[in-house]
Parts: sequence; structure tokens; C-alpha cells
Amino acid sequence: MARSVTIYGIKACDTMKKARAWLDAHGVAHAFHDYKTAGIARAVLEGWVGQVGWETLLNRSGTTFRKLPDADKAGLSETRAVALMLAQPAMIKRPVLDVDGVLTVGFKPEAYAALFA
Repeated sequence: MARSVTIYGIKACDTMKKARAWLDAHGVAHAFHDYKTAGIARAVLEGWVGQVGWETLLNRSGTTFRKLPDADKAGLSETRAVALMLAQPAMIKRPVLDVDGVLTVGFKPEAYAALFA
């Protein structure tokens, strides 16, 4: 049975390049959504938050987040985190892999192997 596979991220990201190369090397047909250029719909992001949590999605180690004023980083809530990620999609951890509505956040070759076994 064919699976619906979409990988979300930023084209220039090294981790994204590794994840997409893994999918290609393993013959996994997929769509790519660059949320830096195409943005991300609030409903999609809120759905992700409902499934994996905003703490998992918010990329606190990236330069975009680190450059925020301390006041914006302090006392984050789901509402504030979603607003930040919508305003600056580079703050969304990547990649986000959607396989038939089930999300995997981040790239680990062994996790992808298990998912597509």
C-alpha cells in the first residue's frame, strides 16, 4: 500500500539534506515542503503541537532562537511558542517527517529505517 510521505524543513539545512538523501537512497517517494520559503499554516503547526508537543518542535539550539531577546525566550508557553514558530519557521525543528499523518521530528537513520521497514 502506498504511503503519503511529506518531509518539512529548510532546503539549505544540513540535517535536511541528510534526511532527504536517506529517503532518496531507500526509494521512499516523498513531497518536500520548505517552510522557510512557503511558510507553515497555523492549523498544520497546531496539529503538530497536538501530536508531539511544542517543546519537541521548537528548535532552541538554532541561531534564530538564540538571537531572540531573553524576554522572548523566558517563560515560553504553547501559545507563545506557536506564535514564534509561525513568525519565524526556521525555529521549527527539522526535519518533520509526516508519514500517513504520523510525525517523526529530527533525523536518525535508524529511526527512519524502522519506520520504513
